[in-house]
Amino acid sequence: MDENQFPLIFDGHNDVLLRIHLSNDEDALDKFINGERGGHLDLPRMKKGGFGGGFFAIYIPSMQDNALRYEEMNNPPYDLAMPPEIPMDKALPHFFSMAAILARIERQSDGAAKICRSAQDVRDCIRYGSIAMIMHIEGAEAIDEDFNSLEVLYNAGLRSIGPVWSRTTRFGHGVPFRYPGSPDTGPGLTDSGKELIRQCNFFKMVIDLSHLNEAGFWDVASISDAPLIATHSNAHEICPHTRNLTNKQLAAIRESGGMVGVNFATAFIRPDGKMRSDTSIDEMLRHMDHLIEHVGIDCVGFGSDFDGAMIPEEIKDVAGLTSLRQAMRKRGYDKETMTKLCHGNWIRVMEKTFGE
Repeated sequence: MDENQFPLIFDGHNDVLLRIHLSNDEDALDKFINGERGGHLDLPRMKKGGFGGGFFAIYIPSMQDNALRYEEMNNPPYDLAMPPEIPMDKALPHFFSMAAILARIERQSDGAAKICRSAQDVRDCIRYGSIAMIMHIEGAEAIDEDFNSLEVLYNAGLRSIGPVWSRTTRFGHGVPFRYPGSPDTGPGLTDSGKELIRQCNFFKMVIDLSHLNEAGFWDVASISDAPLIATHSNAHEICPHTRNLTNKQLAAIRESGGMVGVNFATAFIRPDGKMRSDTSIDEMLRHMDHLIEHVGIDCVGFGSDFDGAMIPEEIKDVAGLTSLRQAMRKRGYDKETMTKLCHGNWIRVMEKTFGE
């Protein structure tokens, strides 16, 4: 397969909206659209790397030093303290700022990027060369417990929700950053969290399991009638980090016809749990092979965590997706398999979830 014929990659998770939102540079959005060397993502590099689209996360930030977190994650064992819940009145301004950034990307990109509300929208973008953008919330602090805001946000384009990030909220308990450790770290969803799952089913929205602990995972599995989806998670058997999925969880995802996106964050790849950039693509593809074995060839894709984590230096940024696909080809993935893993499986699970 010639690299010019590599299939486009649809990605389960990125944090570029947060990066632009927190930037002190008033030209950050223009630089994203026109090209810049900061961060992992901008539109020109997306085109260069064959990035066809993905879930664009709206994450309500905690005032926490990520550099310190990386430093701690280089000295296992570690167990990072999680910040407190963000109150709804504090969460909403952040949410609206990032949702507006997503809308402005669509408006200012002159057709190069589109907010997608259906799997068919994503198919069309892949076919015609626009970046497909799914609006996603990572942590539901901006949702009220009467769920009035959920209907408004759905009509604004929201199609995917992670009930919690790793901190505890009124909806449930996230999984902390702990290595080594089991994802079974305490209670799961609250009553409000369980109702949120039912509401997501009603609106036919993706429910992202990646930051839920194991009890919350099984709560969703017992309530939801949608495919079980972890947008950016890896295999616990290879890297025993709390953020990774056990084989039992993978079996449940397979049974539901769900999906796992391989996370590029190096601490969730490496068997030693360290957040180090000198992590090989082959180590990452070892997780992909394990997920294919346990979830199935139709239920695995990518969930990079671009602009939200330290990723392997061999990839470096979104332009490095070409190196990733070259490594996949060398590993023996044929054209049909690569198309499934790069974007076909994500479209399949969105069709099933959205009811198309």
